[in-house]
Amino acid sequence: MLRGALRFAVGTVSLATGGWVLRALHGAPAALGAQPSDIRAVADRSPNFRDGVFVNLEPASFNIDAEEQRNILWELISSRNQARPTAEIPLDTPEPRAFEAPAGQIAVSWFGHSTALLEIDGYRVLTDPVWSQRCSPSDVIGPGRMHPPPVSLEALPALDAIVISHDHYDHLDIDTIVALARSQWAPFVVPLGVGAHLRNWGIPDERIIELDWNEQTKVDELTLVCTPARHFSGRFLNRNGTLWASWAIIGPAHRAYFGGDTGYTKSFADIGTDHGPFDVTLMPVGAYNKIWPDIHMNPEDAVQAHLDVNGGLLVPIHWCTFRLAPHPWAEPIERLLAAAEAAAVKVAVPKPGERVDPTAATESEQWWRLTDQP
Repeated sequence: MLRGALRFAVGTVSLATGGWVLRALHGAPAALGAQPSDIRAVADRSPNFRDGVFVNLEPASFNIDAEEQRNILWELISSRNQARPTAEIPLDTPEPRAFEAPAGQIAVSWFGHSTALLEIDGYRVLTDPVWSQRCSPSDVIGPGRMHPPPVSLEALPALDAIVISHDHYDHLDIDTIVALARSQWAPFVVPLGVGAHLRNWGIPDERIIELDWNEQTKVDELTLVCTPARHFSGRFLNRNGTLWASWAIIGPAHRAYFGGDTGYTKSFADIGTDHGPFDVTLMPVGAYNKIWPDIHMNPEDAVQAHLDVNGGLLVPIHWCTFRLAPHPWAEPIERLLAAAEAAAVKVAVPKPGERVDPTAATESEQWWRLTDQP
């Protein structure tokens, strides 16, 4: 993997004298991505870029003082067992020939976290692809996967677009991006500034399409609209130098909404008015906490967002794969289903790797309960 190829020379330094720290930084310089100076030329053209940073349409609170940092660290440590499944997460591994057929009219194959393969009117769109073991600049430390990818990168079908929501490590992974650039011909469609990371990793400029909120691009008859989200960005010390986004993915006959990573926002109603109704929404439901209420939705927020954008079937994302918050592992789905039932919202909860057809979706097997029993 690229991180391994770009490792620091560790030499014979012992763990006691700092060798572990060096190992923890394997590949980090490349994985960090572009410098602010590389991004600024693109960012400056946006009305959403002010005083050197991108800003939310609605301000989001995310100021954690030292005491709150200690509290959240203690929550993560003390909830370590509760926040993980107690048994192996079941996968639905596609057959080798599963992707040989033409793309369906509308379907979602969820691969874990925010990575999904969307089929829409004969086109295939891959969202936030992350195949690495860790969502981190290091291949030694950082949140590790709780299940393997249900399908290999080499087994993916030909893609028509690769869509990125923002540049956090659990959504933009250097090794996966470089591998896809070699194995696929599809363009990378990204929010403003994220293209600088890709160029820094050797992706040709002609394969990168960068959009501001409410801008769009077309791949043949498929329209990809960069829509607002309420979040933040950054891969190290530089925060909010690149844009974050959700996406409306519009085919000739069907529409899908990819929430990416976002807190609840009034923009959902505008997105629904301008681009809905959507046959399916991929809504983030996990990694919520009272300390950051405005940048990650909780399950009840996700149901309301789905209603706001005028969605048909809700498929939850941003849960299951990486432990990013101290809440119990299966809690997002249990809360989601309760809120969805109260609001008469149709939900499908696929296993990692499972394909869902919104036009024929039936009640989900409660597979998450099988993995969460003591």
